[in-house]
Formats: sequence, structure tokens, C-alpha cells
Amino acid sequence: QVQLVESGGGLVQAGGSLRLSCAASRSIFSINVMGWYRQAPGKQRELVAVITGGGSTNYADSVKGRFTISRDNAKNTVYLQMNSLKPEDTAVYYCNAVILPNSSDRRDYWGQGTQVTVSS
Repeated sequence: QVQLVESGGGLVQAGGSLRLSCAASRSIFSINVMGWYRQAPGKQRELVAVITGGGSTNYADSVKGRFTISRDNAKNTVYLQMNSLKPEDTAVYYCNAVILPNSSDRRDYWGQGTQVTVSS
């Protein structure tokens, strides 16, 4: 029911910045939770940042203070501003939308992923 389209990935030098965008096919007012995950080769997919419908945010310890998740409800878009990038941030980044979290009717939707590569 929710299509997510990510953009903004690319190659950047360590210390640089990128802004990822996730455009949703429906109003994000009705999506309880949206977030960003990432997966590096040989690693499990991990949570990077999450934002709730109420605007509260949480971040992985590894990105806290460097990344910022935000939303633009008018544009049905969630952003991930990534500053002070490190080579260990290299991964495919996925947008995630969750409807009815903490429910047996929970639904998760995922974007196609966008590659972020940070060179040293």
C-alpha cells in the first residue's frame, strides 16, 4: 500500500555530507513510523534513524550527532541528512515505513535502497 522511493546516495569523501530522500506514495501523516536502515556487505541490516508521527526521533549510537532524520509532510518525504561521514557509513540505505507498530497487524514497507559510499 505504500511505495517508497529513495534518492540522494552517492560517493563522498570522509567528512563530507549527503542528504537522502524518501518519497512516499501516500500521506505520511497516516504512517506511524518512518525510518532509515542500512546494510553493508556481510553485515546485518541495522537501524540508523527513526521518526514517529509525533515527530520524536531516535538514532543508532554510531550516527548520533552526525545524522538527522526529518520529515516534510507536505511533500510526503522523509530525509536523512548525513554529516561528517565516515568510511564505516558505507552501505545501502533503505527507507522504511511502519503502519500499526506494536500490533499483530503491523506492516513494513521498504524502498529499493540507495548506495552510499564514503572514501577515506
